Amino acid sequence: MTEQTIALVTGANKGIGYEIAAGLGALGWSVGVGARDDRRREAAVEKLRAAGADAFGVPLDVTDDASVTAAAELIEARAGRLDVLVNNAGITGGAPQEPTLVDPATIRAVVETNVIGVIRTTNALLPLLRRSPSPRIVNMSSSVGSLALQSAPGAGVGPIAVAYAPSKSFLNAVTLQYARELSDTKILINAGCPGYCATDLNGHRGLRTPEQGAAIALRLATLPDDGPTGSFFDDAGVVPW
Repeated sequence: MTEQTIALVTGANKGIGYEIAAGLGALGWSVGVGARDDRRREAAVEKLRAAGADAFGVPLDVTDDASVTAAAELIEARAGRLDVLVNNAGITGGAPQEPTLVDPATIRAVVETNVIGVIRTTNALLPLLRRSPSPRIVNMSSSVGSLALQSAPGAGVGPIAVAYAPSKSFLNAVTLQYARELSDTKILINAGCPGYCATDLNGHRGLRTPEQGAAIALRLATLPDDGPTGSFFDDAGVVPW
């Protein structure tokens, strides 16, 4: 079993996920680039390696049981354990997302990736995380999932998006449930908001760079053993639920 810190980032072939992988690689970690597109995944791995990172590709579709199982087997064979899991893969579901106009199939698809995909991936990798001396799980959420911010006086945060925004509220709730169940273990699990970053997810309309968005994941991935668990953070601190 290697002594090098081992991480897996889902949806890591581009955008915030790529920058999370790059940031962890810069720490000297071995980083699995989880992505379902073979060409984009291997291109990302090559780019990370060219920058000096110890990166390796992990074929991974978080909506597919067999793919997630194979990813866990790959990491076990390579390293024997996993120290950090960053659940970054996500979709918006496109438009329209006004509650009166949305196709229910859109909501199902978004929840399948953004919530069930996180549960599927986390559960498959938990046995490997339990072997780590300091295991961390980071769920990439969003401030649009904050019910407190959505219900604040005024227009709330973000556009009306009955698939995407509630999927992040759901993810936040799931994060809390894991934190409760794992409270007697060494595993720390938290949700992180990257802010409004310019990525493919939003047509590059965001105001922050993917590298800026990755900062919260790097912070939560490197928490000390007495760090928080079951919390929701952005760069400024705690985000209200």
